[in-house]
Amino acid sequence: MLGILADLALIVLPVFGIVGVGYGAAKTRLISDSASDGLAEYVFSLAVPILIFKTLSESKLPDAQPWGYWIAYFTGAFAVFALAAVVAAKVFKRSHTEAVIHGFSAGQANTVFVGVPLILKAYGEAGAVPLFLLIAVHLPVMLVAATIAVEGGSGFSRATVKRLFRSLAFNPILLGIYAGGIGRLMGFEAHGVLKQVLDMMAASATPCALVSLGLALKRYGISGDLRPTVFISTLKLIVHPLLVLGLTRILPMPPVWAGVAVLFAAMPCGINAYLLAQRYGVGVGTSSSSVSLSTALGLFTITFWLYVLGVG
Repeated sequence: MLGILADLALIVLPVFGIVGVGYGAAKTRLISDSASDGLAEYVFSLAVPILIFKTLSESKLPDAQPWGYWIAYFTGAFAVFALAAVVAAKVFKRSHTEAVIHGFSAGQANTVFVGVPLILKAYGEAGAVPLFLLIAVHLPVMLVAATIAVEGGSGFSRATVKRLFRSLAFNPILLGIYAGGIGRLMGFEAHGVLKQVLDMMAASATPCALVSLGLALKRYGISGDLRPTVFISTLKLIVHPLLVLGLTRILPMPPVWAGVAVLFAAMPCGINAYLLAQRYGVGVGTSSSSVSLSTALGLFTITFWLYVLGVG
């Protein structure tokens, strides 16, 4: 038992340890807010897209998609999305728009800043393809669903459609995925100086993403009404991965893909929920608090799910 816990600690503690370094740097003002914004932009716009491009262009993509993988993950995601929205409206007496923000917070995982570093550390190269393929679909599906849920009642305007299309078409993460897929199909292979540049920038993605998350946690903190924050965090960290785990035992898919789906579901609430709340001007405190609380608790819950999956 002690040996298993030690193995799990080697996966989880370095990841959250670097997050702690970022948080400490922000707390002591070693890194300013403006530098924090710059680092987050570098991670999101350059480092992680290059890591995704490099991985996908060099990986062997599956001949056939294991549809059980997609069904398992998104069934769980939309179940917690709906549950959080209904409870927000009926129990916490929130408006329709804020209820959708609660749902999006519960269903949207932190894929870039926690998911990529942790899942790659847990499963290595074998987990890269299912991880990045799910990232490619995850944000568009969840963001479109949330936008339709918010806008649908008052009429889905052309401006909303344009804004949504623009945000997805020029999303750096998705551009990295598209470029990686095209590079794989064309047999692209970097050599010499170009390969060294791509390798170095890809290698910077994980530590920079984790430091950036720590900086962000200091800024957002935990505030406001804690009841919905705790409820959303519970749905995200416990209920979502539990639902996905149950479905992966029923639906056909390779074992590594099943593990990636569960761990992806077990990730903390994504910062995109906070950004969506800011756009509509409601639920900002709850969404930012959910990001912070679920990330802090994720150290323990992700360790639990790694144990359940037998990783380590």
